[in-house]
Amino acid sequence: MIRYSINDLEKITGIKAHTIRIWEKRYNVVCPKRTPTNIRYYNDEDLLRLLNISTLNKHGFKISDILSMPNQEVNEKIADISRSATDFESQINSLTVAMIELNEEAFEKVLSSTILKIGFEKTVTHVLYPLLEKIGVLWQIGTINPAQEHFLTNLIRQKMIVAIDGQNEPVSSKAKIFLLYLPELEFHELGLLFHNFLIRKAGHKVIYLGQNVPFKDMVEVAKIRKADYILTYFVAAIPPKELPEYLSKMADSLSDKKILMTGIQVRELKLILSKNMIAIKNAEEFKEFLKGIS
Repeated sequence: MIRYSINDLEKITGIKAHTIRIWEKRYNVVCPKRTPTNIRYYNDEDLLRLLNISTLNKHGFKISDILSMPNQEVNEKIADISRSATDFESQINSLTVAMIELNEEAFEKVLSSTILKIGFEKTVTHVLYPLLEKIGVLWQIGTINPAQEHFLTNLIRQKMIVAIDGQNEPVSSKAKIFLLYLPELEFHELGLLFHNFLIRKAGHKVIYLGQNVPFKDMVEVAKIRKADYILTYFVAAIPPKELPEYLSKMADSLSDKKILMTGIQVRELKLILSKNMIAIKNAEEFKEFLKGIS
């Protein structure tokens, strides 16, 4: 059983610690336990309860009414909200609960209904990206295990592949060739898949190499297939101190190509880029880039 501090609950649920304490005293919403050294902590049941209460409360239900509902009714209300709500936080909370419980049916229902309601692109940028950021917080405090993380990413990956396969945009006469890959030991593929979708939607061609690609193999394919652009993600595989050397090697080996890069390391590190390199901050910026070359 994972132990959460009240600050952990605030980070995950978005409910202020002060509010949690008030609800705790006034309504007995959660019941903190204590360690042998008298430090208060909360468990998984408390977390899931607060996520559900937060969602219902933000949609007009009074705390007192929520607490009087049987668990089945709470779950039904949450499902109704997930299907009809226009606020993204409700979807994110529902998907978080489904992931923690490894409830594939609930996860699928929420994700599918959200895609139908607001479209695939908006679901990725407004729901799945924030969800993955929340998952990062859960990782940091030890809330989720590798099985839960794989459960989440594989379900999202399936949706992305279906969306990519469903692209019927005609290839433009001015279409460019993009080679997409992740460096060795880099396995965070969801962002790369989404960029694959965006490139195909814009009418360009994609050579998709995927995860954990050796550098020399990537360079060889780029030259054989005459790729115009190389796009990659830097998340965690290459230590920050070694990244400048990797970038320099890329610039030299692919001097006749445009190299596009994104990911958390690109956003957070102050990198010195060669003339043929472009840093992309987010998906919206990349979509604007694609418009400029169409």
